[in-house]
Amino acid sequence: MTTTTATTPRPTPRLGRVEFTSLLAMSMALAALGIDLLLPAFGQIRADLGLAADSTAVAGLVTSYFLGLAAGQLFYGPVSDRYGRKPLMYVGFGVYAVGAIATALAPTLGLLLAARFLWGLGAAGPRAVTLAIVRDRFEGEQMSRAMSLIMAVFILVPVIAPSIGAIGVSLGSWRWLFVACAVAAVALTLWTARLTETLPPERRRQINARDLLGAMRTVCSNRVTVGYTVAMTSMYGAFTSYIASSEIVFGEVFDVGDAFPVFFGGLALVMGGAMLVNARIVERVGSRRLSHAALSAYILASGALVAVGVATGGVPPVAVFLVLMAVTLAGHALVIPNFNSMAMGPMGEVAGMASSVIGAVQVAVGALLGSLVDRAFDGTILPLASGFLLFGILAMVAARWADADLRADRRTGLRPAQTPTA
Repeated sequence: MTTTTATTPRPTPRLGRVEFTSLLAMSMALAALGIDLLLPAFGQIRADLGLAADSTAVAGLVTSYFLGLAAGQLFYGPVSDRYGRKPLMYVGFGVYAVGAIATALAPTLGLLLAARFLWGLGAAGPRAVTLAIVRDRFEGEQMSRAMSLIMAVFILVPVIAPSIGAIGVSLGSWRWLFVACAVAAVALTLWTARLTETLPPERRRQINARDLLGAMRTVCSNRVTVGYTVAMTSMYGAFTSYIASSEIVFGEVFDVGDAFPVFFGGLALVMGGAMLVNARIVERVGSRRLSHAALSAYILASGALVAVGVATGGVPPVAVFLVLMAVTLAGHALVIPNFNSMAMGPMGEVAGMASSVIGAVQVAVGALLGSLVDRAFDGTILPLASGFLLFGILAMVAARWADADLRADRRTGLRPAQTPTA
């Protein structure tokens, strides 16, 4: 007599905190990898495409990527609210790999720009879905702490990617760098199989015009979400300009192009350290208080950079530039995870849509603002420094507007209903 044993599907293992943080950080880092690995190759790309040695046309490879990154997020977030987070992570990794291979094969600047846009569409998936996953699991200061830890690991990519890119360019064609990015996407696809789905079926939303418009209305009518999204977008404008123009600033303004990977990686390391500090103290200090203090330091440092630039004809000593940029970028690193968390705080029921809208606006408008600064490059640091100062002031105004109801409630002794704790 034989007996049959019923088999049940083997559950996906729940990741520990370290592996969970590392996986989400590396998933977000794919977007950065598609930029930072490219920067040391700009000179070789200019030569291969027949462009002038000081041409800023290659900065379009960053801008088109950012535009794809922005447009894609409008798709992934709402669809992940319907079908869950993991399937959309897989879709994003697949499109990312295809875009990277297409970029490696593109023969002209026009096709390179189109392929970079496709690549950005793929990078949008992990970026948008990661933010929704974190909101599924955490709230308030705990979300700020989780985002800081994720971004601290994520920042390792800007630290090491330029050096890897420089080594790759010295050994062969820049096109092989993009093949490496596709391989990284495949590796993360396999790793994501270990991730437990964070959006249970009972919390999923239907995809129809009425529900989508309702979710969009929820996002766009919340003062906290809108205000902090505008603030992040302003700061992202300065940061994307720095990313796109840093290679030419170090090479043309300071004539230290050979040391670019070291300087760029060192400043990224400063940002990573600031994010680790944020993760350690945010629950004690409060995300609002900490981020507003950091933004004030950001504005002061960028103002000092403008003043030094004016006093030196736009070419200060490289050491002075590095110190002031380190303070500015550390402020950026302390602000962004907290502003992100505060913007997402009231959006628990529509986390996918919220992550899409916040991410799309931040990346698209930020990239366009950054491109305006890039076009103003005049062989000095003044356009970049002025961009940091102007966008920092705009961010402060937007953040203060977002908190207007909170300040009014404190004056009257009331507690706001939909504001993340500070």
